[in-house]
Order: sequence, then C-alpha cells, then structure tokens
Amino acid sequence: MSQPAQETQEPEAPHLDFQGTTPYEDYVQADVLTHLQHTRSDDPGEMVFLVTTQVMELWFTVIVHEWETAARALREDRVPVAIDALKRSVRELDALNASWRPLGQLTPAQFNSYRSALGEGSGFQSAMYRRMEFLLGEKSASMLVPHRGAPRVHAELEKALHEPSLYDEVLRLLDRRGFAVPEAVLTRDVSLRYEPSEAVEEAWTSLYSGDPGDELARLGEALTDVAELVWRWRNDHLVATRRAMGAKTGTGGSAGVAWLEKRAQKNVFPELWTARSHV
Repeated sequence: MSQPAQETQEPEAPHLDFQGTTPYEDYVQADVLTHLQHTRSDDPGEMVFLVTTQVMELWFTVIVHEWETAARALREDRVPVAIDALKRSVRELDALNASWRPLGQLTPAQFNSYRSALGEGSGFQSAMYRRMEFLLGEKSASMLVPHRGAPRVHAELEKALHEPSLYDEVLRLLDRRGFAVPEAVLTRDVSLRYEPSEAVEEAWTSLYSGDPGDELARLGEALTDVAELVWRWRNDHLVATRRAMGAKTGTGGSAGVAWLEKRAQKNVFPELWTARSHV
C-alpha cells in the first residue's frame, strides 16, 4: 500500500503590517541616512564622492568607539577586553580602507567636475577623524581651531586632546606589569604629540624576546595590526589624491599631496616597529 504524499509546508510570510514605521527603521534610521545626500553640482560622480565620504565618517565613529573601549579596558587591567576591541577595529579598518576603491581611480577631469562644490571643505576638517588621530597619539591643539564654530564638537575634541591616548594607556599598563617605562613618558603632557623613546623601545624588545603567547605580546601584535592599517589608510589616501589632482593645492588650503606624503611616512606606536630590529 503506497504512503500518502507528504504535504509541503509553506513558509510563513513575515509580519508586514505595522502601526507606524517598521522596527527596522526605528533601529537603523535608514530614512534619515538615505536623505542626508545633498549634492551641489549636476555631475553624477558627486553622489559617489559624497556617500563614500559619509560612509567613512560612520567607520570613523565605530573605530573611535572601539579604541575608547580598549583604552578604558587597559586602565582597568582588562587586557583581553582591550585585545577584542582592537581586533574588531582591525576588521573595521579593513572596511574603512576599502572605501577608497570607489574614489581611487578618479581622473583629474572627473574630480574637477564637482570639486568646486566642496568649496573650502577638506577631510582634515573631520572632527571624528581627528578623534581617531588623538587616540593614536597624534595630538595637536591647532587642529581644534576649525571647530570653534561648533561648541559641542569643539568641547568633545578638547576633552580628547587632554585625555591619555590609547598608546599612553598601553605604556602605563607595561609600567604596571614591571617593564621599565620612564617616568618622563608616564607623566608627559598628553595633549602633545607622542615622541618615540629609546627606553620604551627597550621595553618592547624585552617583551617580544619572551613568550610570544604572553598576553602583552598579543596586545602588541593587535596594536601592530592597527598601526599597519592606519599606514595603509594614509597611503591609499595619498595615492587617490595624487591620481585625482596631482600636486595641486588641496581643498581647504592644505598642501595636498605634499602634506599627505609627510603623513604617510609616519608610523603610529613607533617603538613597536623599531623594537623588531633588536629581537
């Protein structure tokens, strides 16, 4: 006797009827995000430039959150929490750096077709990017000046300027763990740009000469991953700018390529790189 055919169960339809906006919209605010694009030229390429720049700002925001989480965890001696935050930020930096792809092959003619729409606008005026730089130890009080007209933003940047950077918190942790970090480094004016120290280089050399599975060695590698991707970000920015505008003066009156070339030559967390020559 044949078996009766099994009835095929139709999947249930998703819930489609809501009293107001959808729960997705309430959480993501997609309608707000997708109506923030106000182009100032008739060139279709400007939309790509504007959206890509806005996406970069969102990634800056996430990465600042991760690095502030890591810095707070280091103050509290919760190294695994800091490492997790740094590892997440590495994946986010990868995504941020990929944002250059839509802009990386702009020709001068293509960029010039909407460049005037930027006026004096320039990426170095980004407050969230400046907070990223401050967390990396790249402090400069003069970079607060462009934000004097926005009191909330200026106050947030001024607070970040006077707080220890992520690397300051790392070096304080090394000192607490018995590594010879000079008092002058530990008590330095954290509102100034971090300058390399031979003694800090020796501390990293000592650490890296030990157990590679040690918690602090793994922290050092997570920081090195971050530093490498920051370097790649700067170089990708340099290449994209060089292709789009050559050696012309940058928007906002910056030196353009010359300024970016100088930035691309610098490494953050410098002793993590130089110590490797001595291990």
